[in-house]
Amino acid sequence: MAEEASKSRLGRGLAALIGEVGEEIGNPERAKGARKVPVEFLRPNPRNPRKYFEDSELQELAQSIQDRGIIQPIVVRPMANLPDAYEIVAGERRWRASQLVGLHEVPVVVVEIDDKTSLEYAILENVQRADLNPVEEAQGYSRLMEEFSYTQDNLSKIIGKSRSHIANMMRLTDLPTAIKDMLVARQLTAGHGRALLAVKDPLRVAKRILDEKLSVREVEEIAQLENTEPSSLETKSASPKRKEKDPDTRALEQALKDVLGLTVSIEHKGQGGELRVRYKTLEQLDGLCRRLNGAAA
Repeated sequence: MAEEASKSRLGRGLAALIGEVGEEIGNPERAKGARKVPVEFLRPNPRNPRKYFEDSELQELAQSIQDRGIIQPIVVRPMANLPDAYEIVAGERRWRASQLVGLHEVPVVVVEIDDKTSLEYAILENVQRADLNPVEEAQGYSRLMEEFSYTQDNLSKIIGKSRSHIANMMRLTDLPTAIKDMLVARQLTAGHGRALLAVKDPLRVAKRILDEKLSVREVEEIAQLENTEPSSLETKSASPKRKEKDPDTRALEQALKDVLGLTVSIEHKGQGGELRVRYKTLEQLDGLCRRLNGAAA
């Protein structure tokens, strides 16, 4: 009970922090220590789950900053034993884009938080803004659960995503490194990644996705086919082999084929049997009907 209460308090504390920082960003004048600082005073957060920044997105943001400036201040915290240095809690992309356009100063909001809360906020802020690629999101969830004893239920309530979404995203960490690299580069979607977990050779199928532009549904069908093939083969191997037809039966099939001009198959079943006549075109069927009508007349 004590452990559950602790986790509950943790969630409420984090939710409060997100709300407070959100208010400070919207109202910079109300923030503690709201100011402009030189860009070189800021340091990236080593705990930030986001490691991959697309050049095209940074260029677009840099152009926006050049045209309108930085609308939302960067959230930072003081760095111990480093005067005038701040660690970025949220807004590393804005900081990077600011450097591309040559800004000397950037607006910041200063917050007093510890390492644990900094990691929590960095992960949740990025997840809620959908800034993370699937692998970064999955690794962020794993770190929160491993380092801070979060459960999937805790994360679901705080982040606002379903428990199944969190569980499915975390499964992506089991993929081969080469496929995770494709997810990081957004060559594959999270849906592709989950479907690849069920195939026998994920890397081979991943290359097919890129070459043939396969959809998630098509990858799921590949997995389903692979999982059903062995049982189908076992069924086929277990089925009795057909008996060789006797010479008289083969001779009768050939005689009927010569008369009708069509392939004929005879199967004996006890005292009765089955006669099959195969035709390839409707013209052949019409010809057979005329022969039978003529014989009846």
